Amino acid sequence: MKNYKNILVALDLSDLDEVLIKYASFIAHRLRAEKVYFVHNIKKYEISELFEEQLKDVNLDQVIGDELNDKVQEHFTAEVDWEVLISEDPYSESLIKYVVDKYAVQLAIVGNKKHEKGTGLVSGKLLRLLRCDILAVPRAAKPKIELIWAGTDLSPESRKVFNVTKILQESGGASLKLVHVYSVPVQFSPYVSPESMAPKVEKHVQEKINKFIKKIDYSEPIEPLVFLGRESGAAQKIIANIQKSEADLLVISDKGGNTFSPFAVGSVTEELFNANFGVPLWVAK
Repeated sequence: MKNYKNILVALDLSDLDEVLIKYASFIAHRLRAEKVYFVHNIKKYEISELFEEQLKDVNLDQVIGDELNDKVQEHFTAEVDWEVLISEDPYSESLIKYVVDKYAVQLAIVGNKKHEKGTGLVSGKLLRLLRCDILAVPRAAKPKIELIWAGTDLSPESRKVFNVTKILQESGGASLKLVHVYSVPVQFSPYVSPESMAPKVEKHVQEKINKFIKKIDYSEPIEPLVFLGRESGAAQKIIANIQKSEADLLVISDKGGNTFSPFAVGSVTEELFNANFGVPLWVAK
């Protein structure tokens, strides 16, 4: 089973940093992590010429480092070693990848600012660049995991989702729902009505889910949660329903059974990662 010894947290000096630090403290304690790296990238090229004269004698690395160290010390309460890393890079994604590779990070935590003022550090590029798991945390996130949704297309590639949920359940206890979106084959619609096909398809899906659960040999109880939808709209179906639920975390794999390249990212995963539905999203690599 995968161990999450080293965790990276991407900070950007916004008010979301406090949320990320508190959530990282909760996760680090839950995963029994050994080290947490808080990373900030100073983009000096974004500093206006109007302020260059005023800042020429200021050691930005020192000033920002002191500010972040104070902020982490205030909000990170887990008994886990931590370190603040400050750097200058034109691209935050490349800096995060460098730290992940150098320090053998297993989990990168980033802020989800989609649909808010500012772009934040969440980028689809991270899904392709990083070899570690990614946890996107929105502003509304609460440091608790009592109900986990595990999204799966029932493919072998999606089994790694349940390695993550198992660790989280064993370390703190939580109920688990297996979430699957299925569709009625449209190629038969001219001959058979969807209404008459739906019960048969649903029964077939339930049988597939039961076989899937047996194959992953999961020790904790799993409650199947099945939604009828279209394959092309699976992400939106999950988003619409999770927003009405009491789920604290959604865990999905980086790709499903329809992704051919080992380096590719699934379209459903990418759509969920580039959305903000108020629930932390964990992408298992």
